[in-house]
Amino acid sequence: MLRRYNRLWLWMLLTAAAVSLQAQEYPFIKYEANRLHYDSTSATMQAFFQKWHRMKQGANVRVNIMHIGGSHVQAGTFPHRVRTRLLEANPTLVGGRGLIFPYSAAAKCNNPSDYRVHCVEKVELTRNVSASPAHPLGLCGIAVTAHDVFTRIQIMSNDNNIDYGVSRIVVMGYSPDGVVPLLSCDGRNMSPSYIDSTKHRFIFNLSHEVDSFDILLPCSEDESFTLTGVKLDSRNPGITYHAIGVNGAAVPDYLKCSLKNDLRMVMPDLVIFGIGINDAHGDHFDSAAFRRNYLRLCDSVRSINPQCAFIFVTNNDCYRKSGRHYSVNRNGLQVREVFYRLAAETGGAVWDQFEIMGGLTSMQQWQDAGLAQKDKVHFTRAGYQLVGDMLYEALAKELYKAPVAIAPSNNQQQLRQHDEGTEGLPRGLRRKPHHKLNIKTKTVNIE
Repeated sequence: MLRRYNRLWLWMLLTAAAVSLQAQEYPFIKYEANRLHYDSTSATMQAFFQKWHRMKQGANVRVNIMHIGGSHVQAGTFPHRVRTRLLEANPTLVGGRGLIFPYSAAAKCNNPSDYRVHCVEKVELTRNVSASPAHPLGLCGIAVTAHDVFTRIQIMSNDNNIDYGVSRIVVMGYSPDGVVPLLSCDGRNMSPSYIDSTKHRFIFNLSHEVDSFDILLPCSEDESFTLTGVKLDSRNPGITYHAIGVNGAAVPDYLKCSLKNDLRMVMPDLVIFGIGINDAHGDHFDSAAFRRNYLRLCDSVRSINPQCAFIFVTNNDCYRKSGRHYSVNRNGLQVREVFYRLAAETGGAVWDQFEIMGGLTSMQQWQDAGLAQKDKVHFTRAGYQLVGDMLYEALAKELYKAPVAIAPSNNQQQLRQHDEGTEGLPRGLRRKPHHKLNIKTKTVNIE
């Protein structure tokens, strides 16, 4: 017990020193405001903290965190920074990589930097930001469709520090023509180990762990396959941090998608909501409609896991462009108020990015410091890394605390377990070996 408190004290000293140095470099940032705002008696927040502590104490459980948003999330730097910091602090609790999407398989679509995607064949891109998406979409809010030609989508890890131990790959998608995707590892093709046609999943159980693979879509003339996402699983318990983002997406865009089947697969314990910057970009922001749409999205998650915890990330300060001129977007103040109300209504927490940045017009200071781009909406890579560090630190402050015991109400559903029943040795953070992997293939009869 004494050793644990010594570690906590050391962490607090190091954090205070780091904050002091940052405050000297960026005096406009309100580091003292970097915390989660929530009711300490919230049953859902405490359910998450309790599961976290069970995992830390050695229980064979998986903690699933889902971060969902627009371009701030699709770009990948912000959520991956939080993911990396969590795993660096818990090096024996590296779970699966989680949900990914091969964004750059389509032309002019940016991909997170921790994995690379290559596709020679032309694919059709569908996003939830379209008024009427051409193809049904799932939780990722985006899809690529292969038509008339055998298509190969290569996915390669670009992260040399974290070994996720991928041993189970779920290809999410569907074909009106009965096309079944294949997986290629180490130059050998394999058929799915299991097909769930009702949930549009093709599951590949691997005999060895991989960090790179190809998805093969064997479409002939007049055939198509629509890929809606990929889930990278590990046999090991631990932390999985899913990141879901679509450039330009607002809350109503995610409500166009079929969410529940994919949410059952992810089974999030904590959702970090970062949607809102696009909702509030126009001249006529309707805060009441924004709140109603968010509550619908929250209800979709809670219908799958009633004890899922929520963190609402307020919009960053931003500007709107009119001709050559920029004007500050005051809608961020209304969004901030709605998020505090949503947190109170759902038992969630608020991470007040707007206040931490320095409030209204602070984006200009971030740009002057090289932390924000010229559009005064998006951050630079250094800015996203700093924002990710601060969100991690705000979350870590709560994770170090002992959870408060909250008695569940009589009508509260029990937390559904998402553990697969498989058990393996915890993975660590290490440089991955560079050698070929022999993958044992399995052929199954596909009806």
